[in-house]
Amino acid sequence: MKELEHKPYGANPEGYTGVKRSLLLAGGGMRVAYQAGVILALIESGMTFSHVDGTSGGSINMSMLFSGLSPQSICDRWRTLKVQDFVSLMPLKKYLDASGLLAMADADGIVQGVFPHLGIDVEKIKAAIAIQGTYNIGNFSLKTNEVFPHQAIDLDLLVAGISIPILMPPVTRGEYFYTDPLWIKNTNLIEAVHQGAEEIWVIWCIGNTKEYNSGLFKQFIQMMEITANSALFAECDRINEINKLILQGHSIYGQTKPIKLHLIKPTYPLPLDPDLYFGNIDAATLIDLGYADAYQYLQTMQPQGLPFTNEITQMKENQLGITFRETMAGSFSLENTDPRAGETQGKAEKTHLAMHATVNIRDLERFISDPNHLGSITGHIDFSLFGENIPAKTGVFNLFSPTDQPELKLMIYELAFSHKGQDYYLAGKKEVRDDPGFDLWSDTTTLYCQLHQGTDKSGTVVGAGVLSLNVAELAKLVSTMRVTNAESLPEKTKALFDFGKFFLGELWDSYGPKL
Repeated sequence: MKELEHKPYGANPEGYTGVKRSLLLAGGGMRVAYQAGVILALIESGMTFSHVDGTSGGSINMSMLFSGLSPQSICDRWRTLKVQDFVSLMPLKKYLDASGLLAMADADGIVQGVFPHLGIDVEKIKAAIAIQGTYNIGNFSLKTNEVFPHQAIDLDLLVAGISIPILMPPVTRGEYFYTDPLWIKNTNLIEAVHQGAEEIWVIWCIGNTKEYNSGLFKQFIQMMEITANSALFAECDRINEINKLILQGHSIYGQTKPIKLHLIKPTYPLPLDPDLYFGNIDAATLIDLGYADAYQYLQTMQPQGLPFTNEITQMKENQLGITFRETMAGSFSLENTDPRAGETQGKAEKTHLAMHATVNIRDLERFISDPNHLGSITGHIDFSLFGENIPAKTGVFNLFSPTDQPELKLMIYELAFSHKGQDYYLAGKKEVRDDPGFDLWSDTTTLYCQLHQGTDKSGTVVGAGVLSLNVAELAKLVSTMRVTNAESLPEKTKALFDFGKFFLGELWDSYGPKL
């Protein structure tokens, strides 16, 4: 084991005397790909930890870290994972004998497919040094959560920690049955306190809105959300009591100042596992979203952290909306400021740039009525001179935004990102107007881009090029278009009709008169 010893990314450097932090990777099913983006942003910012705690799906990301993978590698492996491997059906005869059925699936796909692809190595996990890891695993027999140090973990325990009752069978160890602890807790703040944490950083994926959904599956998910959130809030109450004792001069677990909380979560509830399984969303989108949310939190967080109250996981309620994924690519040069010249130079130098974007129209009715038609966008950049899968920190998306020229409307795609410590802002626009000839196709698929140095378009232009959407990518875009938060097929159909009517109406407004 000695020869396998390694220091995981994010561990405190040797001689570190700063704030003692715990990183808590909460559960959330396959959606914990979101956490990979958050981890990348936190470690890029220079943050380090003395303790990492994993629960349910969050233990997968912890295992990747403790296996020695870099945050970028963790993201890359999630992007290329075949998520269908999470579900491994059992032989038919077991389903025929329903009375003896322990679960709907087994762990074979996870053990043989998911874990190897994600680079999870039990021996390396056990050999990690300079940082303490703890795994939460539900002891069904005793109806308690058990905490296992990373040095004592094995493959069976890793599987048990993500074995959701009904979906996967329990793991037997001696006289006990072990399962995913999600019905007991979704993360373990008190363990972080026991580890002496002065700051607790939680990455939260489970939904929490005031909306009550209909349908058996959604209500099953709501049961999970109630359990996860209420257990978290109970621990917040306990830490409030501990902080009162610390202020009175008591140092129960070594802290001499009140414990601080930081929690990073999505603004809106993440799509559920079936959406990921059936391709309605992909891991790359979740990673981009996590990275952007983490960046936003780091930019706006207060030194005192968040209060230990029930509002910390509250999210905005989804409205009827539309989402789609779009990839545009083309030649790009750092030696030009004009897009067309940059395209020509890029072709000569064989330098290419691709923008991978996910657009979310959260409230379709408001989007259509808004003159600027503003949506949200996340994504990542591939640039042959910088590298691949560079996540965006922020973005801007406008569809058919008016200009001071009545005949010209713009489709705006903008992403801010960093490379080697330098901030860049990629500003792209599609120019929609009726020029001589049939130009509707080129207008709606050609993105003229300038790369600015800095965090917005006010920075110096340091590169330019032209990106485009080919027929294959357009077909892929259409296949990813989904109606979000629709309760019925008629509602979905109407939403698609309304969006299509708006889109075609804007095109007719620009090109119809001459036709």
